[in-house]
Amino acid sequence: MVYECLGCSKTHSIETLLYVCPDCNHVLMIRNEQDQEHQSISGDLWRRIFDYRKMLKIPSMKGIYRYHEFLGSIIPLESVVYLGEGHTPIVESNMRLQEKAGLRFFFKNDGQNPSASFKDRGMASAFSALKYFMDRNILSDVIAVCASTGDTSAAAALYAAYLQPGIKSAVLLPHKKVTPQQLSQPLGSGAKVFEIPGVFDDCMKVVEHLASHYTVALLNSKNAWRILGQESYSYEIAQDFDWNLENVVVVVPIGNAGNISAVMNGFMKFFQAGIIQTLPKIIGVQSEHADPVFKYYLEENEEKREFKPVDVKPSVAQAAMIGNPVSMPRVISLARQYNQMTGKRNVFVCQVSEQEIMDWQLEANRNGHIACTQGGESLAGLVKAYQTNLVGATETAVVDATAHAIKFSEFQNLYFDGQIPDAFRVDSKSEFVNQPSLVSPSDPMLVPTQEKRLEKERFTEFVHQVTNQIAQNLDLKQIDG
Repeated sequence: MVYECLGCSKTHSIETLLYVCPDCNHVLMIRNEQDQEHQSISGDLWRRIFDYRKMLKIPSMKGIYRYHEFLGSIIPLESVVYLGEGHTPIVESNMRLQEKAGLRFFFKNDGQNPSASFKDRGMASAFSALKYFMDRNILSDVIAVCASTGDTSAAAALYAAYLQPGIKSAVLLPHKKVTPQQLSQPLGSGAKVFEIPGVFDDCMKVVEHLASHYTVALLNSKNAWRILGQESYSYEIAQDFDWNLENVVVVVPIGNAGNISAVMNGFMKFFQAGIIQTLPKIIGVQSEHADPVFKYYLEENEEKREFKPVDVKPSVAQAAMIGNPVSMPRVISLARQYNQMTGKRNVFVCQVSEQEIMDWQLEANRNGHIACTQGGESLAGLVKAYQTNLVGATETAVVDATAHAIKFSEFQNLYFDGQIPDAFRVDSKSEFVNQPSLVSPSDPMLVPTQEKRLEKERFTEFVHQVTNQIAQNLDLKQIDG
């Protein structure tokens, strides 16, 4: 395995920590120089191997390394770090929600990873590589650093905590732009947490400077091992659809562009190996408050396209609030390859409003899902793609819910209270607002407390009064007799 530069195409040894090409400063991908051997094995045999591994009880192969040969094939299983990541469920939406969206779709709920987000896929890969280097005495006493909008820091701190004392972690967060739930995660895992002024892009510049001048391990998606681990998302979708991806659409939020890069690369690897016969359509989604990739692809003529970072505005999809995605060079290169391999344009980008993100998240969760705001962004993107004829009613979509809804419950609470700040440009719609109702007897002497319990007669009266109020509110019919 080698690092391969997307700029000058030079390769570099994998047994060192590189984040950009030392010759031209472009981002890197990890390439297996023995890919031809993968293709010498029939697609049918690969499918049988992966299906067989579903039955194994070896911990290191229960997660993303079920697809070991396509991820970190140089890493021995004893160096693999497994905390329960990967193989998150795809859950079909109910008919009501499919009718609203216009087509059949599933949520892939990556909030069921150990730190409650998709970032654990990349961290399992990055930390397995670090452990492999430590096991071989190439590295020792590692300080792992990352910039984050929340989920990356939670994942990095969790995996570092598992591997202490050999690895310690430090995370940089934009001050007051991370939800309290997300902030609590790296703190709980014992990471050094630094809040700095500005937005994620500013934190990223500081981390890049640290990685350039100090002996630290950078854990953002600039780290090619991160991208490698996130390819497992593609492999799992292929296996969950029994290897048939005809008329399948995969919808992901773009954010720092690492995940969409990994998804494309993963599908292409399986396609080249004959494991799948069709490359699914890819839809990337961005909020109008952070949309540099969408704007890049507005230009139809590839020769005239010019990438320009944007200044982001506040977004409820905080993890996607990135104006200068680190992996943009990967997107440009891989999307071109993906389209060429498909024989037509098969990668698209949609732009959605903050209102659409919030409303579709609430709509999804009212129909039995646990989608985060990024999941709402993905669903809003699917609906926009359907409305603009990028996808049709005969296709089936897999929509990415990148994290657990509880991580972003603060935005739901603000929505219900009608207090989302004006800068977000989100209005609270009455059909989605839901608030608790206090049901209590009018007589304070009939109110029980933890410290003072009611005597039997008063407690019976308390139960009767509260029951009657609830029955009236729900318009319940009393049982005869």
